[in-house]
Amino acid sequence: MSTKNVKSPKGILIAIGGAVDKGSHLDSDNSDGTMDQFLEIGILKRMLEELVGKTNRIEIITTASMIPEEVGENYIKAFERLGCTNVGVMHIKEREDTLNPEYLKRIEATEGVLMTGGNQLRLTTIFGGTDILAVMLRRYEKEKFVFAGTSAGAMAMSSTMIYSGTGSESLLKGEVKMSRGLGFIEDVIFDSHFIKRGRFGRLCQSVASNPISVGIGLGEDTGLLIAKGDHMEAIGSGLVTIVEGDQIKYTNVAAIEDGAPISIENLTVHILSHEHSYIFSEKRMERSK
Repeated sequence: MSTKNVKSPKGILIAIGGAVDKGSHLDSDNSDGTMDQFLEIGILKRMLEELVGKTNRIEIITTASMIPEEVGENYIKAFERLGCTNVGVMHIKEREDTLNPEYLKRIEATEGVLMTGGNQLRLTTIFGGTDILAVMLRRYEKEKFVFAGTSAGAMAMSSTMIYSGTGSESLLKGEVKMSRGLGFIEDVIFDSHFIKRGRFGRLCQSVASNPISVGIGLGEDTGLLIAKGDHMEAIGSGLVTIVEGDQIKYTNVAAIEDGAPISIENLTVHILSHEHSYIFSEKRMERSK
């Protein structure tokens, strides 16, 4: 198998499967998630460990959520329990809010950003093409900057984003809707709440339609820590599902009408759990060191 060329940014991405935000949104209602569950598996603690500056400053962006104040307060309390009190919340609710010079200054100064769950299409329509997004992308490329996202925040990270599609109908052509994401990583498609909400078919259709991309299904209570845009370490208590499409021998997805069932031959699937990693450039698993 040929080696894949990937960029090598200096920053860290942490894509999280969800189960935190209790707000109502397009990706999942997260009604069964609790903050205590999340703290027990240590993903937020791992985020703190990856910060390399002097202040441990984190900015929480609640744009995706329908209950931003509640969600922001939950995260502040969570980080306080982990010993970090230097946390800010940005309630960017409209595109015009991104023009606030205070927000831009805070993004320039923070060591890490966490985008919460909610509706991922709100993230791309509000942040796409803005100076705030440009600063985050630049800092991720050039600095030891940590960018994390949970649920919708994770799904929006990549260049290609799923924004709609139910688990039950996701292997019928046209039932999965995709758009441009925020662009922190290329040739990846993230899906969240992956196992509990039966989204395997949704990710398979996404990869069959974009076989250059690697599909990454994030279970709840689970994250993927991505270093140098290449080394992807499973963190948390659940599973990460990797779906590769470059070895597909046949699919009828281009030939059938919308609503017809999809066939795919020779899709490659890997399952990662804690202490295991996936090397994106080589498309292989390894035990984490």
